[in-house]
Order: sequence, then C-alpha cells, then structure tokens
Amino acid sequence: MRIGVEEEFHVLEVESGLLVARADAILRRLPRRTFTTELHQCTVETNSAVHASLHDLYADLTRLRRQLDAAASSQGLAVVAAGTAPLAPAAAANPTADARYRQMAEEYRKVADEQLICGAQVHVDVPDRDTAVRVMCEVSPWLPVLLAVSASSPFWQGADTGYASWRSMVWQRWPTAGPAGCFADAAEYDAAVEDFMRAGVISDPGMIYYDVRPSARLQTLELRICDACPRAETVVLIAGLFRALVTEARERLGRGGPECSGKHGWLRGATWRAARSGLEGTLVDPETHREAPARQVLRKLLVRLRPALEAHGDWHTVRELAEAVLVDGSAARRIRRTAQEEDLLGCVDMLIAETRGERAHRRSMPLGRGLAPAVAARGPYSSSAGSGAPEAIGP
Repeated sequence: MRIGVEEEFHVLEVESGLLVARADAILRRLPRRTFTTELHQCTVETNSAVHASLHDLYADLTRLRRQLDAAASSQGLAVVAAGTAPLAPAAAANPTADARYRQMAEEYRKVADEQLICGAQVHVDVPDRDTAVRVMCEVSPWLPVLLAVSASSPFWQGADTGYASWRSMVWQRWPTAGPAGCFADAAEYDAAVEDFMRAGVISDPGMIYYDVRPSARLQTLELRICDACPRAETVVLIAGLFRALVTEARERLGRGGPECSGKHGWLRGATWRAARSGLEGTLVDPETHREAPARQVLRKLLVRLRPALEAHGDWHTVRELAEAVLVDGSAARRIRRTAQEEDLLGCVDMLIAETRGERAHRRSMPLGRGLAPAVAARGPYSSSAGSGAPEAIGP
C-alpha cells in the first residue's frame, strides 16, 4: 500500500519569532500543485508525492522542506513544523482570500479565528470506500498513541498550557472533530455526512474533521489526529505505524476476525490523555482501557504491528525510529526544556532548525534500513540553536 503525507507549517518573522500572515509571499515562489494555502495566511501546506517506501517518503519530505525554507528565507521569513507556534499573537489570524475560507471565518468566528495550528496528515491506499470505513473503526483505538508521538504544541500565545499537544485541544472545538464513529459501510458514513450538511453544521464533506476519515476525493484512508512534527523522521515513523495499522486491520477483517465493537466512548478520554501527557506520561492502553506508561503502550503497538511492518519492509526502520523517539522524548518535551534553559525565542530557533533538518548532536538515521540523511539547506537566518494526496485537508 502506498502512502502520502500533507504537512502544515507556521510562517514566522525571523527577528521576532512571531507568527505573521505572509503565506502568499512564500507561495508566489513555489509550485502551487505541491505547496498551497490554508485557512489563515500564517500557514503553508505541502503535499508529498505517493510512495511505496519510507525511504522515498523521507527523501520527498526533506526535499519539500528545503524548497519551502528557501522560499521563506528569501523573504526574511521562516517556517516551522509544530502543532502551535510558541509566539502566536491573536492578530496573526487573517483568512486566506478564498470564498470557502471567508465563509468559514464568518460562520465559526472565534473557533476559526484561533485556528492558528498545524497538523500532519497521512494518506494510505485502500481498495474502496467500504474498506476505508470498516478499517477506520478498527484503527481508531490506537490513534491516541500516534498523537502522543507527534505532540509538539505545549505553548499557546506565549504561555505554557500544561499540555503536550494543545493543538489537539484547539482542534476539538470544531463540531465534527475528534474520534470517528463506527459505520457499517460507506453508504452509512456518507449519509451521516449528508445529515451534518442538511443540519447546517458544515458546508461540505471536506469539513469532516475526524481523527481518521475516508478521503472525500481520493481512494485513501486519512490520518488527521497528529500535530505537525519538527523532525521529518517523526512524520516517517507515524506514516509507517499508520500504514501498518491499516494493513493489520484489513488482514484481520479479511480473515473474518472480530470487528470493532462500536464502543468508542472511551476514545475521547484517551485522546485527551495523549494530548495532556505526550510520551512523557501515561496513556490509556487500547487493549485494557487502563492507564499505562506511554513507552510501554508504544512498544506494545510495535509488537502488535511487527508482521505488518515486516511485510512492507518497514520493521527495522520503524523500530529504530521509535526507540530514538523514546530516548529523545516528544517535541513538546524538547520545546519545554529549551524554554527553561533559554526562552521562547530559543524555542523558535530550535523549531526552525529542526524543521530544516538541523540539530545539535543529530542522531544518525538507520541508513542500512532505508532512510538516507537529509542535507538541509542553511538559509541566511540560521538559528543559534544550531501527498501523495493533493487534497485540501485543513479547514
């Protein structure tokens, strides 16, 4: 099964570290098929090509980041892949001049105004929409673990929120965000979407913001729960785990194994726990529904998915990337540590560097298993800390 990734990036002014509404200045220098706008002008989105291997996905993601970095640096700007920008004044909200986005800004007001957040979405091929809907329910219990891996948004408008992923808390305010429900097939799912539209809750199917959803236009299942990740390696890890989850679920369904119970009420609490703790605390174990150390739950997921990972040739790469994440901690932890040792501008510098592929004491990638190191282009504002699915995926 092939995979593709969409990444969202904050646009920052280099000197102040503040979020600024200058996406158009960057996008004018980039091909619009691969780089595009989002709801607000302080966000830019990239769309990877479709890939069969994690090696090729990693190379593509780092290439797109270098292109984006070069376009931003030419304007005295920087881009950051993180759930929230450490310094994000409310004044940064400036809807993109698009009829759909303007209508959303008017309809949802404060919810849309504070959509100053960035995520990473992963698309995985599925044979048809019925399969996508059935698999959606099967994989949902494990998605909070992927949120914990991605957590990169402890600060909101200059203040520590106490959460590892405050982005996910902001995101939950949309009326269709959060854990997906369970549906028998695509027809039942599509009928539920139509109900939302007839009720005036949303204006189009693209506004279904479940943590996982069948694409409205592509033959894929789309993961949407994760924060944007400063390190491209983390995105690759999440993509590998999600593809394996989909593979394992499809195989289990094909064998006539037990399908989802439909009892997903606990998932909202599990998502909250992952957003609060990240990898540094506890998660809700999807099998026992009990509290357990995050590293223990992640390792349990690796064991569960090993056959599917091996089938794609991903086992060694994903295992090594997962162990590296457990050693280094989540991006949220690194951001907080930098804030304590330096200040929020230091956090911005760190995030710029990591988004470029630079970092002190950089851990070598598992080259023998398929990932090549990125050679990040250093722009003129180097810090001192030094989709396969071209679909609109944000609001």
